[in-house]
Amino acid sequence: METSGANQGQAAAELISQRIAELGDWRGETLGKMRQLIHDADPEVVEEWKWGVPVWSHGGILCTGEAYKNAVKLTFPRGASLDDPARLFNASLEGKVRRAIDLHEGEDVDGAAFQALVRQAVALNGAGKSKP
Repeated sequence: METSGANQGQAAAELISQRIAELGDWRGETLGKMRQLIHDADPEVVEEWKWGVPVWSHGGILCTGEAYKNAVKLTFPRGASLDDPARLFNASLEGKVRRAIDLHEGEDVDGAAFQALVRQAVALNGAGKSKP
């Protein structure tokens, strides 16, 4: 697993692990689960720490992971170009380019459908810019 985006000498993976641990509740558990799904979907994913949040990249940003009081948000900057038959995207739907998945306490995500989104994002980044 490659890491970049070090902050104060710490590798991005360490910062992400630290963030998950310091949340210490369902949000940390959820963010950790989503991190594992991302790694399982794309073993070559690069973990970064940008804007104070975890970022997963492969040929460009795949998604970011943010924890709020009532939700864990996974934002795909090019999500509008991804096919989402399971309708996981439930936030930032009005955006022309990005899409997000908000997960709340007690909610579960379809792991296979989420991994399919990650793989599509990898393919889209590898293909260059999205189609107009």
